Amino acid sequence: MKSNYDLASRNYNLGTETAFTVLAKATRLASEGKNIINLGIGQPDFKTPEHIVEAGIKALKDGHHGYTQSIGIPNLREAVSNDINRRHNENISPDNIMIVPGGKVIIFFAAMLMGERGKEILYPNPGFPIYESAINYTGAKSVPYQLSEDKGFSFSSEEILNKINKNTSLIIINSPANPTGGVVPKTELQKLAMGLQNFPDVVLMSDEIYDQFCFGENKFTSMLNFPEIRDRLIILNGWSKTYAMTGWRLGYGIFPKKLYKIAEKLAVNIHSCVNASAQYAALEALNGPQNCVTEMNNHFKRRANLMYSKLNEINGFSCQKPNGAFYCFPNISGTQKDSSEIQDFLLEKLGVATVAGTSFGRYGEGYVRFSCASSDSAIEEAISRIKEFF
Repeated sequence: MKSNYDLASRNYNLGTETAFTVLAKATRLASEGKNIINLGIGQPDFKTPEHIVEAGIKALKDGHHGYTQSIGIPNLREAVSNDINRRHNENISPDNIMIVPGGKVIIFFAAMLMGERGKEILYPNPGFPIYESAINYTGAKSVPYQLSEDKGFSFSSEEILNKINKNTSLIIINSPANPTGGVVPKTELQKLAMGLQNFPDVVLMSDEIYDQFCFGENKFTSMLNFPEIRDRLIILNGWSKTYAMTGWRLGYGIFPKKLYKIAEKLAVNIHSCVNASAQYAALEALNGPQNCVTEMNNHFKRRANLMYSKLNEINGFSCQKPNGAFYCFPNISGTQKDSSEIQDFLLEKLGVATVAGTSFGRYGEGYVRFSCASSDSAIEEAISRIKEFF
């Protein structure tokens, strides 16, 4: 007898991350013999530094094969606390830090903690697509605020504050930003923190996963630097980008005391704990030499400058210089084609994988995301193909 069951309706609210769809298509085309240059996926092309890999191997040989605390091993949470103090001069207790299997977990935890039917959650647009997906899954209303090119892809704190109403429960911000490469100035973050004092019931989640890839005029400022909102601030960060550890699946969240215990219950219910050996690798990443981070940052800065200058040589393309992360987000409206058309054309006809701006929200129309996380030669060859055509 044929099954006739229905999925719970909330599952239809889930979105996706088009970068992985593009990656799958690019991989298939490459397997068919097509020469593909992948500037779509936001993944460093560097291998995880050797001393970090060796720490993971040693952990396995030393017998770290079992469950750990759901919130992460104590010495790793202590190392995160020390790293925050070293880089931001802020004292965060390890008891507020939770180790999770990737940054997306913190997005969903924040959304589930604060989102439900009747609530509203503000998020950046164009922005990482999982923000909107997680919000919609909870039943809350997703309310976008625009990151516009004329503001350097920063946000307006005034616009965000004006969108708050009695139903607003959470605001999500991201700087340095995916997909735009924008960095929010400290003055704007300060205005937001000050303005939120008029809305004591609103929680803020700051996605700071690209915090160590910042190379423009606007220097990175963590929201941890504003103590007036610390009691309702969630921070998302991790190892994937900074240490080229995307496949290790490691992230961390900082939660205020009021939310931490409930977040811990979510961890127990959803993933039990994070891979033990990976946590020891993460410990070495924080406690070991940091020259690998500086070196990768220098490479990304050079590549971003290279890509930015080359993109502006293409007819119909106009690109702002990115201030952080490792993305360029050129305006392609001069081509007279929409974002999805350009994405598909570049991949299928020219063998260059990119991601349409609309994959990051409706305000992404007229833009395409290029990842700078590939080699100089790959960037030059890809843009040469595009330039020659246009």
